[in-house]
Order: sequence, then structure tokens, then C-alpha cells
Amino acid sequence: MIRLQTLSLAVGAAMLAVGAQAADFPAAGRTITIVVPFAAGGPTDKVARDLGEALRKPLNGATIVIDNAAGAGSTIGSTKVARANPDGYTLLLTHIGMATTASLYRKLPYKYSEFEYLGLVNEVPMVVVGKPALAANTWPELKSWIQENKTKVNLANAGLGAASHLCGLMLQQALQTEMTTVPYKGTAPAMADLMGGQVDIMCDQTTNTTPQIEGKKIKAYAVTTAKRLMIPAVYKDLPTLQEVGFKNFDVSIWHGLYAPKGTPAEVVKAINTALQTALKDPDFIKKEESLGAIVAHDDRVTSEGHKKFVAAEVAKWGPVIKAAGQYAD
Repeated sequence: MIRLQTLSLAVGAAMLAVGAQAADFPAAGRTITIVVPFAAGGPTDKVARDLGEALRKPLNGATIVIDNAAGAGSTIGSTKVARANPDGYTLLLTHIGMATTASLYRKLPYKYSEFEYLGLVNEVPMVVVGKPALAANTWPELKSWIQENKTKVNLANAGLGAASHLCGLMLQQALQTEMTTVPYKGTAPAMADLMGGQVDIMCDQTTNTTPQIEGKKIKAYAVTTAKRLMIPAVYKDLPTLQEVGFKNFDVSIWHGLYAPKGTPAEVVKAINTALQTALKDPDFIKKEESLGAIVAHDDRVTSEGHKKFVAAEVAKWGPVIKAAGQYAD
């Protein structure tokens, strides 16, 4: 009886400790780290830094820092968070790779079940762009040029599993044309070579392409969304790939927020509540819209809604990646 009573008291004390931890989250003086599994300066890094700023106020002015743990197609940073202490002070901000790495990697060092799903942040349309010296000026001209040159066309991407890689796969399948894929170690060097004319075309996020298109440093041909983009204005005259004959070609790259599995439910709720507040922040919305990103506002901003959405994305992208036969060990 004494042993059972002692055990009961111990369990009760542990539960009270967890409850106190959650009620005080974030504790005064504690820093929250958002791990970005990509290099600084890229589109996902930009979203993380803008979101971190928007989260500070609803998280009682907490200090939020960004940790760029890049490499291995986002798996290094994602693994770091999966193995972190599940207390809410280490989070992951990543993109669609959360749903595609299981298909891209034969030996993934973590499982989807090792995360708490905190909510969707945004969706980012993509656009087909080309080097400034490319002779084609419209989508029909670009399409004809690609089909005439095929494997002579250099299609850049930011590396295995990157948004530009995934969009490039779907573009080649839609055109039924295999191009020469040129992978880079990040978005910045890929875009630099596109602007410099070392590669021909790329399909990338508007968060990365908008300034370059506005500055006339690259050419833009078509967007990947179901409807035309009206904001920013530089996209409003571009056709969608569905308009030009590619039925069901609808690709947006999204970003979500995650915590390690086992993070107390009360802490998960506190972060999700802060996230939903941050997503309504006018300054955050303005920053995202200026780059063509669409801030999430539906049930996918909830923990359960986002988890269901990611599961659907896993099912969507698996066959595309399998058909392409591009894997990493």
C-alpha cells in the first residue's frame, strides 16, 4: 500500500510539473529556436524570419532565433528537431519536404510520427522562369523551344527535394520531355547562375523569383497555380499552366511549423494559438503577399488539420517521385 501510494504521489507530482511548465510557456528568459533545414537567405529562411518576428508578441515577447541547419535535402535540420528535447523550445519550420522526403530517401533518419504538427503557415505559388538572354518571350515560344532542344535544355534546381526540384519533375512529366537537370546546393546559387545565363530555365517559388522578375534579371513565362496571380502585379499577365493545356497542374509550395513528438499537449496548444495570432498579423501578411505567398487561414492552421493535409500531400507526391526514379541514399 505504501509503495502504491508513493508511486501515485510521484506520478501526480510529475503531472503537476508538466502542467506548470505548459502554463508558464514560454518561461521568462527562455529562447525559442526555430530550425530551418535550409541555408540562410533562401525562401524558407525568409518565411521563418518573418514568422519568428510575428510570433514574438503572442509568445509574450519571447526571444526567437533562427538556426539554419542545412544539408541532405532538409533531413539534417529535420532530424535535429526530431531528436530535440520535447519542451517547445526547439521548433522546425520547413516546406513541402515534410511530405516528400519519405519518397525521395531510401533511408530516412526520422519518421513523420516523430513530430507534433503545429499548423500550416503559408502556400507559395511557383513560376517558370528563364535566363534573360533566352530567345523565347512567351509560354508558347518557350514550350516550342524546350521540345525542339529537349536534353540540351538545362533545368536548374536547388537540390534534391527542393521546391524547384519537385516542380521541375512535374514540368518534365507534363511536357513529356526530359531535360538536363542541374542541381545546386541551394536556391541562391541556382538563381545566380540563371541570371548569369549558365543555365536556361527553372521552376521556383515566387518568394525567390519576384525581385528578380521585377528587376528584369530573369524572364517569367507561366505560374503553377489553378488561377492567375494578381499580387504582386508582375504576375497578373502570366498564364497558368492549366490555361495552356496542362490539366490539373496545380503546384504550390507550403510551409509548416512542427515540434518534437512528446511535446506536452498544453505547450502544443500554446504555440498553435500564438501561430494563429501571428498569421493574422498585418505586417506578416504584407511581407508574405509582397512576395506572392498566401498566408494560411483555413483549418490547416490547426494541429489536426495540418497533420491530415501533410498525409494527403505524401499520397500526392509519392507517385510523382516514383515515376521520376530520382532517389537519394
